[in-house]
Amino acid sequence: MVETAKKKWYVLHTYSGYEDKVKSDLLSRAQSMGMQDYIFRVIVPEREKLGMYRGKKQEIEEKIFPGYVLVEMVMTDESWFIVRNTPNVTGFVGGHGGGSKPAPLLDSEIQHILDHQGEKEVEPTQHFEVGDLVKINDGAFAGLTGKVTSIQEDQQKLFVSIDMFGRQTSAELNFDQAKKDVD
Repeated sequence: MVETAKKKWYVLHTYSGYEDKVKSDLLSRAQSMGMQDYIFRVIVPEREKLGMYRGKKQEIEEKIFPGYVLVEMVMTDESWFIVRNTPNVTGFVGGHGGGSKPAPLLDSEIQHILDHQGEKEVEPTQHFEVGDLVKINDGAFAGLTGKVTSIQEDQQKLFVSIDMFGRQTSAELNFDQAKKDVD
């Protein structure tokens, strides 16, 4: 049995679209070649995303890093050879070529990736435009109506001008804190 303290995570570059095939092939090769004590976990980071598929809104699996697979392994000449010669693997990320071994991921990097597996990224159900009237349904300004002055799509934030005590005040809201005012 090998020291598990030497287990590290490495990034493999694969042909895009073959990530799941590489994962199953690599796990199968580790088993058939007796490398279970050197090649441990293989993951293809994905997240569930609410999106349109064939005209219907549904949850879909989206690859976070298309063309890449993460492998937890003990780096030896033999394990390195088996992994890099798995079909559809084009190489390790962080290797300097010429037969040099790649650098592993930092513990904080892999922990961040593992912590975020399975989180859903939800697309907004409403689309706002500058000038829309919105009713605020959550937060300190709940119940008030305002006009959208600015939008940050990537942050899912709205900036809304509301009337308070006879003055216009700007409020920053998340998309889910407001709805289009149709009244």
